[in-house]
Amino acid sequence: MQSLKNYVTLIGNMGTNAQITNFENGGKVARFNLATDKYSKDGAKRAEWHRVFAWGSIAQFIENYGEKGKELAIHGRLVNRTYTNRDGKPRKITEIEVRHVIGL
Repeated sequence: MQSLKNYVTLIGNMGTNAQITNFENGGKVARFNLATDKYSKDGAKRAEWHRVFAWGSIAQFIENYGEKGKELAIHGRLVNRTYTNRDGKPRKITEIEVRHVIGL
């Protein structure tokens, strides 16, 4: 059986400045929201929001280059995870782990 592929490519604008987390081992992760354009049948445009994160040198690039409003092309994979919110309730989310990024 052939393995399934999990690839996502998006071009959009950063909706927020990246939240950078630095780890004791020198690693880092950047988290931000990316807005892409979605058009309805009548031609109206609205933003579609995506949760995005990146590790290591890609996180460093986003920290140096990225800011709210910057246009990026990203390529990565979908990641589903579960976490507990502040109210103690479990939540499921889908995020995009960036593997390649281009500042536009």
